[in-house]
Amino acid sequence: MITIEIYNPKQTTEATEIKFTEFLFEHLGKYGDHENDIKKAINYALGKENKPGGTIVTATDQQSETLKGVCVVNKTGMSGYIPENILVYIATDKESRGQGIGKKIMQKVIETTEGDIALHCENKNPARHLYEKLGFKTKYLEMRLKK
Repeated sequence: MITIEIYNPKQTTEATEIKFTEFLFEHLGKYGDHENDIKKAINYALGKENKPGGTIVTATDQQSETLKGVCVVNKTGMSGYIPENILVYIATDKESRGQGIGKKIMQKVIETTEGDIALHCENKNPARHLYEKLGFKTKYLEMRLKK
């Protein structure tokens, strides 16, 4: 049985932040970022350093108490021209993929987040099909200039 939990600044400790960072770093694989960048997104979601905050949604196996999925959503502080929220990271345990855990996490994110949600997804990422099934649409191609 999988339990879905929502974390905010009042519910976390440094140990849970490290646990979430390590989980995402390991399970995002080629779609991930450096551990330090993942930690920054988690701290942002938790409202650290006067950031707008966001939400972290997790999936845990009740029997083994093992983390099976983590999603980080950050508030943008904007609306209309830019969605109110951006889904920064979502990953499920490599051994548990295909069991609907990602879908459960996404449904909880959609249910509990106020305002629109944007996310970035590479064309070949298999999760793209889940996002489309849940109602996400491709609006435009993102381009970035890295300095």
